Amino acid sequence: MDWETIRAEFPALAHWTYLNTATFGQIPRCATDAVARHWAHRDETACGDFLNWFDDADRLRGSLARLIHATSDDIAFVPSAAHALSVIVVGLGLHDAPEDANVVTLQGDFPNQLYLPKLREVPWQDFYQAIDANTKLIAISEVNYATGFRPPLAEISRFVAAIPESRRPVLYVDGTQSVGALQFDVQATPVDVYAVHGYKWLISPNGAGFFYIAPQLRARIRPTVVGWRSHHDWRNVDRLHHGTPVFKDSAEKYEGGFLPVALLYAMEASVSLILSIGPPEIERRVLGLAGDLRARLSRLGASLDQENTNSQIVTASFPGANATELAQELKRRRVLVSARHGRLRVSPHFYNNEEDLARFESELKSIL
Repeated sequence: MDWETIRAEFPALAHWTYLNTATFGQIPRCATDAVARHWAHRDETACGDFLNWFDDADRLRGSLARLIHATSDDIAFVPSAAHALSVIVVGLGLHDAPEDANVVTLQGDFPNQLYLPKLREVPWQDFYQAIDANTKLIAISEVNYATGFRPPLAEISRFVAAIPESRRPVLYVDGTQSVGALQFDVQATPVDVYAVHGYKWLISPNGAGFFYIAPQLRARIRPTVVGWRSHHDWRNVDRLHHGTPVFKDSAEKYEGGFLPVALLYAMEASVSLILSIGPPEIERRVLGLAGDLRARLSRLGASLDQENTNSQIVTASFPGANATELAQELKRRRVLVSARHGRLRVSPHFYNNEEDLARFESELKSIL
């Protein structure tokens, strides 16, 4: 794999040592070029072929399905993972649920999950015990944004599947901090919902996201947004439906209105790049870089979270050092990382290389 040629797709890397994909993924040139082509096309056609843009969006829908081993009918576009989670929360009626109803998430999970009603926020060791007959929703991230912890999703999926259907909770997984770096297969690890905002590891713009929703859950969850694309025959724009819409069976029914097509053209280019490199190659690359980072941080005397050695997000703390101040000083030296919950968070993607890690180590050693 010619990683240096791939790296040239990301212009910011010429000026920064960028190890902060858990905050923002860098956008490749092919994605910005795709947006520019779309704007030029609009000028050429005066938007007269706007229905064709939805054909292009469906092509992306197919690529996203391929990425997580789903079908196109399972995929809906959303502006963020928060929108997908809201569809589920409202659809399940959690705000009006009985007092003893509850939602289970893991301690320190992303705020989307922490703001849910009727919440039980528990450490991993208490996770299974917290799920009872009144649990309506389990909402967790595939990779914890603050620590890099990867809960064993296959094990969790089997545990949930064994609960009798009459009281089985919905299993919602946020893949924003994983997909694009790590592989995920909804066939091998069945979940009810898998939501992704693409601006991190999927190297796409803010506002471009999607969620997978399993067919059996689509039958239960009604759309929370109703618009001109809600009726199954919405492409018949010369004679749009009046009255209560008849929804499709596919996940598209949750989209409602127009799509952010310019952002989706960028996302399509980024997803195509990821698929062309190969998700297995990318996963090996990012986990290898993360392992190298852990070794370098250990040499500098860092305390590392031992539970996340199978993650591409590396977190570390240094006795007597303030993580926020370390991140700020590194930024002044044009090395970008983050501080989260008192830890220094370093997150390499496939576009990084060993030189990036060496410069990070050198600058951090100098500061310490």
